[in-house]
Amino acid sequence: MVSSKLSARSRYVYSAIREDDDLADELRKAGKKVIKLSSGDPPVYFPTPKYVIDAYVEALRSGKTSYSRSQGVSELANAIINRYKVRYGIDLNDQDILVTSGVAEALTFLNSALVDYDDTAVILRPYYTQYPVAIRMFGGKFLLGSYDEANEWDIDLDGLARILRGRRRKPKYMLITNPNNPTGTVLSRRALEEVVEIANEHHILLISDEIYDEIVFEGSTFVSVGELARGLPHVILNGASKAFDATGFRIGYAVVPGVDAVSEELKHKIADYCRVRLCASTPAQYALAAAMNNRTAHEKAVGEMVGAIQRSVASAVKLLDENPHLTTVRPRGAFYIFPRIDMRSLKFKNDKEFVGSLLREKFVQTTRGSGFGAPNHFRIVSLAPVSIIEEAIGQVNDFCKEHSKSHH
Repeated sequence: MVSSKLSARSRYVYSAIREDDDLADELRKAGKKVIKLSSGDPPVYFPTPKYVIDAYVEALRSGKTSYSRSQGVSELANAIINRYKVRYGIDLNDQDILVTSGVAEALTFLNSALVDYDDTAVILRPYYTQYPVAIRMFGGKFLLGSYDEANEWDIDLDGLARILRGRRRKPKYMLITNPNNPTGTVLSRRALEEVVEIANEHHILLISDEIYDEIVFEGSTFVSVGELARGLPHVILNGASKAFDATGFRIGYAVVPGVDAVSEELKHKIADYCRVRLCASTPAQYALAAAMNNRTAHEKAVGEMVGAIQRSVASAVKLLDENPHLTTVRPRGAFYIFPRIDMRSLKFKNDKEFVGSLLREKFVQTTRGSGFGAPNHFRIVSLAPVSIIEEAIGQVNDFCKEHSKSHH
């Protein structure tokens, strides 16, 4: 009989974001109207723009359905080069760009290329759920820095410097997210400059996940790490999913701009990983290239989307602020809200019980904060129109009132 014993590392592979999907499906089958505020999936509410769809269809019709260059088609590489020059003043060449099946695959490639058993990496809490999974899959461990809730979720720089001080074995990399998932923070230039300085001082590769770089609200300014980290080995992660409103295309990319030995070695190794898995979706790459090159249509589409998201976020935060059991830092970008739950005032053991009960009783699906390394919080995705968001947050507020320890 064949043994089916799974690998030890497979026990780390888990998604907190999708853990309640089966329960939500059962409730829908039972005729309940579930409001899904758990998945950061823009095309559900903002159909992928017609010019992007037309480019995909044209790629299919013109026979662009074979394997393509493993690191990405040259049309997309050139579009990315142009985008970073125009938006951020960063000079790239096509060897610096590695196209992947979403940022998720880029993270897997990076960890596989960099992390050996017992190596460490630095991530900041609250983190995107895949970051620790990807490290542990390859036998690594992580050191936890923090985003500081008391300082509008900007980086706790003193804490970050403290965890690195005096370490004999330096971490393989440090990973930040900007704009941030799950908090919606847009990091300040000052914080980013200091992070670059810390990475430089400790000779650590800096990775910046910038998938939400164009989803920034009025009054906030996004700064790419690439603008500040010239000369320091760094990687920028981005893709089609969020600003280009095309999650299902599964096109991401890693930008490795340096000419230093670390950067050169890393980009050549990631190219090897790209070759082993053959290529990302060929027609989707051509569609993203067309979307990037059609700047007028793209600016209009993303501008309208960001405006609608900002209205939904503002409405949600206004209602959440009326809830005495929740404390909410106002987001400045992306489309997430990450309230803190006052567990002492509610009849729940933890945030997992809170979000599970909210789904079963009020049919509103969110994600527990402990899945992002931040217990006693929960994440709300604010992509739905204002009317749906207000209905959902109204249910959240009623739910908290009904489960208040002072409620009779």
